Amino acid sequence: MSKATKGIWVEIENVVLEVGQRAPQVPEDTKNTPLIMWTKGLLIDEEAEIGQEVEVETLSGRLARGKMTAINPRFEHDFGKPVDVLVETGISLKKEIGGIR
Repeated sequence: MSKATKGIWVEIENVVLEVGQRAPQVPEDTKNTPLIMWTKGLLIDEEAEIGQEVEVETLSGRLARGKMTAINPRFEHDFGKPVDVLVETGISLKKEIGGIR
């Protein structure tokens, strides 16, 4: 899907700080990268394609403008691989407080 219509869940991006605007104390690799903000919301425009400037309404009711980067974006974050000691500790603690028999 490369076109979105009004009311579809989309993601937009905005450059918050350009490379030259970053704080002087940040690491060198950070200084050389713009600070980008991604916002998800419902498309307000009647129709738009990826890369176009659009307006969205977030779930909190805030209006935001930016370049549309995704249509029906999914959440792709996770908490990484399980850490054995944390799994074991969690089970042990639950047994102590009566959550596991």
